[in-house]
Amino acid sequence: MATYIYETIPRQPDKLPRRFEVVQSMKDAPLKTDPETGEAVRRVISGGFGLMGVVEKKSSKAPTAASAAKTAACAPGCACHRGPRIPSV
Repeated sequence: MATYIYETIPRQPDKLPRRFEVVQSMKDAPLKTDPETGEAVRRVISGGFGLMGVVEKKSSKAPTAASAAKTAACAPGCACHRGPRIPSV
């Protein structure tokens, strides 16, 4: 079972949408109306930790700064991996 976030679609432009969570099976069709008010709703796509979070948590080795630097997609000459920046006094 997954928890989905829904948001009402207000009819008046000055009214704010109401967000709520619903636990549903992935096989269930998305809701079309709010169970409390009957207003039209849409499913909100949110962050979450996803599959990579599960894989990283199960890994016995934590990623190091050196391994992250090897796989980082930075532009040439970036300051990302040169160590801490110490302001000049």
